[in-house]
Amino acid sequence: MMERVLRGIAGTVVLGSVGLAWGTGQIDLLQPTWLWLTAFVGANLLQSAFTDWCPMIWLLQRLGLRRAAVA
Repeated sequence: MMERVLRGIAGTVVLGSVGLAWGTGQIDLLQPTWLWLTAFVGANLLQSAFTDWCPMIWLLQRLGLRRAAVA
């Protein structure tokens, strides 16, 4: 549960920072920039908080990595 809440908070902060940059006129979201990658990561963090499915964890497991053992 704590991991889902943490991902939700992180996603909100990341998307909030992109929103603040756009809202203050520092970026134009219609132009291709690296902030689209930041927004993508924030959106994935936020969706994984609700669905408990993370695309990066799925990819890493497909590559043969295992999750840490719970103590």
